[in-house]
This record gives sequence, C-alpha cells and structure tokens, in this order.
Amino acid sequence: MWTPILVAAGVAIFLGAFGGLMTPIGPWYHDLRKPSLQPPNWLFGPAWTLILGLAAWSAVTAWNAASTDSERTSVVILFATNAVFHALWSPLFFRARRPDWALIEVVFLWASLVALVVGLWPISQFASLLILPYLLWVSFASWLNTAIVRLNRPFA
Repeated sequence: MWTPILVAAGVAIFLGAFGGLMTPIGPWYHDLRKPSLQPPNWLFGPAWTLILGLAAWSAVTAWNAASTDSERTSVVILFATNAVFHALWSPLFFRARRPDWALIEVVFLWASLVALVVGLWPISQFASLLILPYLLWVSFASWLNTAIVRLNRPFA
C-alpha cells in the first residue's frame, strides 16, 4: 500500500531536486532577452513543487485504480517516459546553454504529458485531470522557450 506513495513521492522529489540543480540562474540567464510575460524567477520553484506533487498524486491514483497488470505497466511506462523528458529539459537549456535544443526537447515533454492525459483517462479520469496543470505549465513554458530562442538566437 505504501510502496506506490513512496515511489511516486521519491520520483517527484528527485525530479524537483535534479531540475533545481540543473537550473543555475547566473549571468548567462540574466543576460538573455525574455518576453514580457516571463514570470519572476521565484515563481518557478513553487510552481514545479505543486505540479510535481500533483503528478505524484496522479501516479498513485492511477496505480491504485489500475485493475490489471497491463494497466499498471501502462501507468509505469507513461510516467517513466515523462520523467525522462522532464529531466532532460533543464540541462539542455541551462547547463548546455542551448535554449534551441531545449525547444526541440520540450516537444517530447509536451507529447509525454498528452500521452499521460489520454493514457490515464480510461484507468482514472481523476488521475488524468491531475496532469492538466502540468500540461498547461509546459505549454506556457514552451511558448517562453520559443520566445527566448526567437529573441536571442543564434546559439552556439
């Protein structure tokens, strides 16, 4: 009973910590031209904490709602795929200093979220709905990423 909760919470904490460690806000980032709708830097930590908490809740809900081993396997594959794409974005954008590469990668992150919403729906509509804030945030972040690439290219 506790295993899904501990795994989901552990993955969410890992992704949050890893994302934070891969997101140095230094001179390079401060010098980028950003769109006028860029949120303040302090907002990203709380937003990701809430979003990853909802995703963990969704994972536990879907796992518990799954009625077959096949459904549980689908839940694991959907969330694992998303975790990989989630973990890749910050190192590309901030560590490699390649917002253009991150813009390509964010398409896969966004698609993994659509797959979660669609794939979880038959298992648990509630679990699927818990992913919507994550999908909306990544949609907005994709727009920000696009604007930063447009305003600052070329990257080398």
